[in-house]
Amino acid sequence: MPKVISRSAVSSSTDAAPTASSAAALRVYYCICGEFILVIDKSLASLPRRQTDGAIIVRSQDSDAGKARVFKLNATPGDPVLVERQDGHERQHRFLCPRCALPIGYQSTPPPEKSGPYLYIIKGALTQMQGQVPADAFEGEKAVRNRQK
Repeated sequence: MPKVISRSAVSSSTDAAPTASSAAALRVYYCICGEFILVIDKSLASLPRRQTDGAIIVRSQDSDAGKARVFKLNATPGDPVLVERQDGHERQHRFLCPRCALPIGYQSTPPPEKSGPYLYIIKGALTQMQGQVPADAFEGEKAVRNRQK
C-alpha cells in the first residue's frame, strides 16, 4: 500500500492586527413584541436625544456636522402624522413594526429610510433583549390601577 503524505497549512486570525471594521461592534435591537427591527454600529443609549419628545437621533446622511451612522432598519412605512408642537407643527413619516404595527421611529421626509438627514427612534420603542420591555417604555405615563369593588 502506498504511503499517504498530506500537507496542510494552519491559518489563525489571532495573530492578525484588528481592522477598523472588525473592531466595530454591531448592536441589534428588537420591538417590544420580539421582532427584529434595527442593527446599528453604536449603542442607542450613547446617541443624542431630541428635546421635544426624547426620541433618539440617528444621523442618516453625512453632513458638515458629522458622519452618518451605519444602520439597517427593518420596519414598514406608515402614514404621515402631523404633530402639534408649542412652536408650530411637524410632519412625521413614521416607521412601524412589521409584526405588531407599533410605531418604531420617524423621519421628516417621505420613505424610504435614510432619505432625510435624521431618523428618530421613539423613546421606549426598542430593546436589546428580545421579549423584554425597555425601562423607558412607559416613562411619563400615569399608573392605572384596576380597582375591584
